[in-house]
Amino acid sequence: MTDRKYMITTFGCQMNERDSETIAGLLSEIGYSECSDKKDADVVIINTCSVRENADKRFFGTLGQLKKIKEERKDFVVGVCGCMMQQQHIIDTLKEKYPWVDIVFGTHNIHELPKLVSSVVSENQKRVEILEDSVDIVEGLPTKRLYEFKSFVNIMYGCNNFCTYCIVPYTRGREKSRNPENILEEVRTLAKDGVKEITLLGQNVNSYQMGFTQLIYMLNDIEGIERIRFMTSHPKDLSDELIEAYAKCESLCNHIHLPVQSGSSKVLERMNRKYTKEDYLKLVEKLKTASPNIAITTDIIVGFPGETEEDFEETLDLVKKVEFDSAFTFLYSVRKGTPAENYEDQIPEEIKHKRFNRLVDLLNEISMMKNSRYVGQRSKVLVEGLSKTNKEMYTGRTETFKLVNFKSEENLSGQIVDIKITESKTFSLVGELT
Repeated sequence: MTDRKYMITTFGCQMNERDSETIAGLLSEIGYSECSDKKDADVVIINTCSVRENADKRFFGTLGQLKKIKEERKDFVVGVCGCMMQQQHIIDTLKEKYPWVDIVFGTHNIHELPKLVSSVVSENQKRVEILEDSVDIVEGLPTKRLYEFKSFVNIMYGCNNFCTYCIVPYTRGREKSRNPENILEEVRTLAKDGVKEITLLGQNVNSYQMGFTQLIYMLNDIEGIERIRFMTSHPKDLSDELIEAYAKCESLCNHIHLPVQSGSSKVLERMNRKYTKEDYLKLVEKLKTASPNIAITTDIIVGFPGETEEDFEETLDLVKKVEFDSAFTFLYSVRKGTPAENYEDQIPEEIKHKRFNRLVDLLNEISMMKNSRYVGQRSKVLVEGLSKTNKEMYTGRTETFKLVNFKSEENLSGQIVDIKITESKTFSLVGELT
């Protein structure tokens, strides 16, 4: 049997990236090896995101590129999965316009991929298998990690928040938390395998049913795990106990991603976020009191239906008061199947873009200011490898998630090293080994 190869293209969030690691592990178990060029692959899997409009467009564009390969090689297998596949109108579009797709599966039955691939290869049958939701969490699935020294760890799946702009509760299902012993066992195994940093994943880790802060403390006691991060945290559920953990928990990184989405309490209410601007600012004050040097990053949506100029100014005001280290910024786009799809007071694209540019300019200005404070300081950096943009430099992250580039004569990938920061840029820092 010739060596069979696979390629995975991933769109979207860290949850999708983690799912792709599982998909890679499953394909490796049935004899496939990874390749980087779709033309060399026997199986191509596209893992999709339904949160952002741009991801939708990129998905269909990528899918279109595979048509020619499929015409030339009938045994070439095309599979699509992820959040977009949980929406019926996407399935209908695939059937109508993309008949060269062989496998369609969703977010709840990734574990069935080997069976689906085998069916297509041996029987030449297309397979479309989507579960609306799942009751049980399938444990013990293989993974193929992107890095040897850091790893994503799912602690829960799904979402119960139903923000009016978001499709995730419909594509990921209701919240389901993993048993803490299964999480601890997974992390112990990772630590024995050389993993130094873990990132706990969930649509809203703060609502982990067995107690998120308690889980953090238990993970902190595992030998070998030097850094703990998590994504993502909902402000309405951020507890005083978790805030206190930043002062007490040695391995918990001094960084929190706390999506605010808007600085207008009126808009937040319409988004169904269940907190106000004032609530959010109080949380930030508590975080900075518990850990004065904590880095705070966020998500912000510009141009949500009904957003007035005054509402947008409230967002700019919040950004100035918090001084975010960085932010993921999004132009609001209609997501089919969400309540906001039917709001009649949609904001014109021209206004959205102007507001977006003003917000980005302010965020960049603050980011540059915050980064400049690192110059002259020493930071511990977990080295990820050579920089993708400059092969003469190594790159890594500080505890506060700052990207640092530096020169080294030896390969320090996977090590935590002391770096003196010598230069600051808007999105990164430059330093030297000490």
